[in-house]
Amino acid sequence: MNPPPLRFSRENLQFHRELTRATQAWLDQHGDHRFANGAMIAKAVLLALLAAGCCWLGLQQTHWFGWAVCQAGVSFFAMLLTINVVHDASHQAFFRSKSANRWLNVLATIPLGLDPECWRVRHVLMHHTGNNVIGYDPDMEENGILRQSRFQRLRPLMRYQRYYWPLVAAFTFPYYIWLFDWLDRAGQTRVGAKMRLQGIKGWAAFLLVKVGHFLLVLALPLWLLPPSIGLGTIVLVYLSCQMLASLIFVMLIIGTHWAKGNSYQPTEQGKLPHSRYSHLFATTCDWSTRPHWLGYWLGGMNLHLTHHLFPHWNHRHYPMLAGIIAQVAARYDYDYQCLTLTQLMRSQQRFLQELGDDKAET
Repeated sequence: MNPPPLRFSRENLQFHRELTRATQAWLDQHGDHRFANGAMIAKAVLLALLAAGCCWLGLQQTHWFGWAVCQAGVSFFAMLLTINVVHDASHQAFFRSKSANRWLNVLATIPLGLDPECWRVRHVLMHHTGNNVIGYDPDMEENGILRQSRFQRLRPLMRYQRYYWPLVAAFTFPYYIWLFDWLDRAGQTRVGAKMRLQGIKGWAAFLLVKVGHFLLVLALPLWLLPPSIGLGTIVLVYLSCQMLASLIFVMLIIGTHWAKGNSYQPTEQGKLPHSRYSHLFATTCDWSTRPHWLGYWLGGMNLHLTHHLFPHWNHRHYPMLAGIIAQVAARYDYDYQCLTLTQLMRSQQRFLQELGDDKAET
């Protein structure tokens, strides 16, 4: 059953107007737009070619180790393709055309295997409308393994969650690709009803990605690799590489919502006691990459508060937007934070330890 629409308190309109004016003025001054430019398209093509090149090279191998290295490359570049392309396209921030964004998502998700429509509903329609809100954010759902909120039940195992959570993060991609996407499409979760395509058309679009992924990463290797690299090895290598990509992705993104340790439970009517902007600053942060250029290849994922404030802007603008946000937020006493990676990792550990402690508030 879907919860009632989430309702925030009255917004600070002066802050909103100043932030909007400053960002629009930058676009006008530079004659720019909020979508991808030629450089972003070139980056997307490059990542797709690198993933395809690793796949092709892997099919030429005669030893399992060479196959494993190439498959790791496929998973790594598939993850970067998802971060740099699928994320923006899901928010209609890559191309101007909605249909172009949808088709781009279909093609870009085949190497990784995530269903683009399931991802769009979970991330855009649910996570972004109520991040860190119990009953609204699918990333915060109680799972009996990780305690991410003081409103969730504390189990004895969770006192060790700061140690075992990387294993949970590593299984995120396989879990969604091979189980949860299917449950979503079958209507077994609240995601299914929000999907754009239903019935036969929805299943056809879904199977296009899933079958394409299966053929690319499992069927082709089984067919073309020598018999010495058997099915068991192919599946084990594929799963290991997918888990490694999942660990990197989740580790770098989820801490931006854990760093401040805030989560909320609305009233039965879906009301929260603060504004939307206050909520985002209380639940999300940015972090800086070292070296700086690493943020470019991470698709601006490190500037995650910036993304939540401007989800419909292509990530190429995030550094500029983050600078404007920091300046304007300081004038209105919003808690803008840009952590180092070390600070982010420490915040993750502190968050998990506090919520796993027997003495934590329940």
